[in-house]
Amino acid sequence: MATVIFSSELQRITGEEKTTVDAKSYRELIDSLTSHYAKLDADTLMAMAVAIDGEIIHDPLLESVDPNSEVHFLYRISGG
Repeated sequence: MATVIFSSELQRITGEEKTTVDAKSYRELIDSLTSHYAKLDADTLMAMAVAIDGEIIHDPLLESVDPNSEVHFLYRISGG
């Protein structure tokens, strides 16, 4: 099962630092998280940056997720 690490902002919504998810793709991961956490919605997660196994993925919708992957959700930072 993939390990999902929540940012401090998401911890306020989920009440947890991390969780494990049985998902083979990023879309499955999002579906699983939003069905498990009632206050967490897909739009919030889709607006965030995501790092899978230490690599920031700019367009993660088609990304696969391995059973031993570590997934981090991060708020996007704008440059100026």
